[in-house]
Amino acid sequence: MRNRLTAFILIGMVLGVLTGFVANQMVGGDATLAKDVAGYFHLLADIFLHLIKMIIAPLVFSTLVAGIAHMGDSAALGRIGGRALAWFIIASLISLTLGLIFVNFFEPGAGLNLVRSGADSGVSTEGLNFRDFILHVFPTSMIGAMADNQILQIVVFSLFVGVALTAIGDKGKPIITVIESMVELMLQVTGYVMRVAPFAVFGALASSVTVQGLGVLKTYGALVGEFYIALFCLWLLLFGAGAIFLGKRMVKLIRYVREPLLIAFSTASSEAAYPKMLEQLDRFGIPRRIYSFVLPLGYSFNLDGSMMYSTFATIFIAQAYGIDLPIATQITILLVLMVTSKGIAAVPRASLVVVAATLGQFDLPVEGVAFILAVDHFMDMGRTATNVLGNAIATSVITKWEGMLEVEEDIDVPHPKAPSHTAAHGRAGLELASDMVDENRKG
Repeated sequence: MRNRLTAFILIGMVLGVLTGFVANQMVGGDATLAKDVAGYFHLLADIFLHLIKMIIAPLVFSTLVAGIAHMGDSAALGRIGGRALAWFIIASLISLTLGLIFVNFFEPGAGLNLVRSGADSGVSTEGLNFRDFILHVFPTSMIGAMADNQILQIVVFSLFVGVALTAIGDKGKPIITVIESMVELMLQVTGYVMRVAPFAVFGALASSVTVQGLGVLKTYGALVGEFYIALFCLWLLLFGAGAIFLGKRMVKLIRYVREPLLIAFSTASSEAAYPKMLEQLDRFGIPRRIYSFVLPLGYSFNLDGSMMYSTFATIFIAQAYGIDLPIATQITILLVLMVTSKGIAAVPRASLVVVAATLGQFDLPVEGVAFILAVDHFMDMGRTATNVLGNAIATSVITKWEGMLEVEEDIDVPHPKAPSHTAAHGRAGLELASDMVDENRKG
């Protein structure tokens, strides 16, 4: 099953589109019925995402604490963190700038001549400010942070625990042993959960096509197509940057992360790809103490696809309403997005919220966000996959900087961490994850 997961995911994608198209032809005329049918299709994806949320908190906590405990000293932690943040900032600036260049080159909103009405965008920007984001980073409760799957808060708590375990020396060894066992346990549970991925991919795509139909891509073809051209160029830049440091191994990295990328693309969820990404980076030769620290940070601060989307969508809406923005204003918008987008991890429907907040700040028509809602899911698929790719490359490059990149495993040989223990162990892992994580996290 493991070696065939990519094939099953691709089959799920194709069947999902075909099934959604057939369902749309049968019930698409009745919007209410189509929505109900799509809801049942999406149940498969919802179950998968619930299972992912079930394991995310204990997986992040255990791998990060174990990684820090084995890092040896806080100086190494600070150095790796500094290099990671430097990469994230540079990558964000490049992504934002590339989005600005392409939206001005293609001008997808030109000629739409939308009229500003002052209507509500339908997207709440409440809570999106720098002060609240900073405060949100620091948890008031470990249990609360894990229950809500607040990745940044879990990272902060894990940093304290990992550094403290290093500081107390031999007294912390029994706890480290327990945490290492928890890592293996969660990787075992992850293997079980990932078997549901192809069904989730099928359900997510079937649901979208049932409601939207294939015609929605034709209606918004210019916007979606030009955005994907911009994303493709960003992928080339990311690939080139990675190749500078990784050389020929950059091609191998893409082979290793293809499954997480397919999962991220088809479900439009970075979380869904996270467990599989951990496993594949491990197989690629990245030590656990590196990827368990850098990857959670990247999921909060290194969102290359979302960065590009923010500038692309903001300027597109201005173009659609016939508003001519001077280049100085566009650069100012870019710099504002550089700051406000760092609060993405704390806000639901993050990219749209950031765009709406930026439009309001520059007195641009916020209701324009509603115009792109119809195809936002399809654009979200691309930007999510880009986010996942950017973090895989960032983690690999930082490992190379540290001189810790190991020889990769044969990609066709089953991973030693693949599920191989008893079913009782799997049940114990599920019970442990269920006890630690509340699945009722807001979407």
